[in-house]
Amino acid sequence: MGHGGEAVPLTPFQQRVLVALTADRTEASYLAGGAALHIAPNSMRYSNDFDFFHDSEERVASAFATDRSKLEALGYALAVELSQPGFIRAIISHGGETTRVDWAHDSAWRFMPLVRDPVGGWLLHPVDLAINKTLALAGRDEPRDFVDALFAMETILPLGALCWAATGKDPGFTPLSLLELLKRRSRYRPEDFARLELAAPFDLVAAKERWLAALADAESFIRSRPPIELGCLYWSSARARFVMPNATDRAPDEIQLHWGAPGGVLPQLT
Repeated sequence: MGHGGEAVPLTPFQQRVLVALTADRTEASYLAGGAALHIAPNSMRYSNDFDFFHDSEERVASAFATDRSKLEALGYALAVELSQPGFIRAIISHGGETTRVDWAHDSAWRFMPLVRDPVGGWLLHPVDLAINKTLALAGRDEPRDFVDALFAMETILPLGALCWAATGKDPGFTPLSLLELLKRRSRYRPEDFARLELAAPFDLVAAKERWLAALADAESFIRSRPPIELGCLYWSSARARFVMPNATDRAPDEIQLHWGAPGGVLPQLT
């Protein structure tokens, strides 16, 4: 998931902080959330924070201690806003500029292994980022999540396939119950997006049209799939990517069912 040398939505200050944080970082402490999602060509939203995930509370604490020492040695000030087992939030500042960093505990269960990016270091795979963002939008009504969900469904995987796979990540949902929550989103006003740092003006009318079309396609897809496949992704060997299969695709002849696992797993090559 490299950015190929193209501009990414990070401020120069954020880039310096991220370089400091990702130097010598291991897979035990990886970047996720909006910042990881938008380390990509043609992304449009600047994230105001970095989210580093860890598979245990102990690793959260040790990663924070290491990062704190590293940042302070480089002249950055660090102010802790919240500290509890499994979650630490701090504001990093230098020369009048600031950004927020969260160190958090999250399950190691995912669909794909982590990927290495020249800017962000170890990142959650794009498909896992997209699934997490779908779940985030279902759980909270934030304009930034709506922008991110649109970006994810248009650049990574259609909404229906994301909802279908998300039930593997969070079995408390069914695809249709998740979709019902998502249908309540997009009731925004232009001023809701004025507070976001975007690379281009946000066309709310066009965005809502795309969102409504995606919801309709998602419902049709969800109702077409057999329950035995619930919670999987669909890998196309011919196209070498995850897809949302249509009625003419036949698993497993043309499409592989891909299931999540601790640490993620690569699709089988056929």
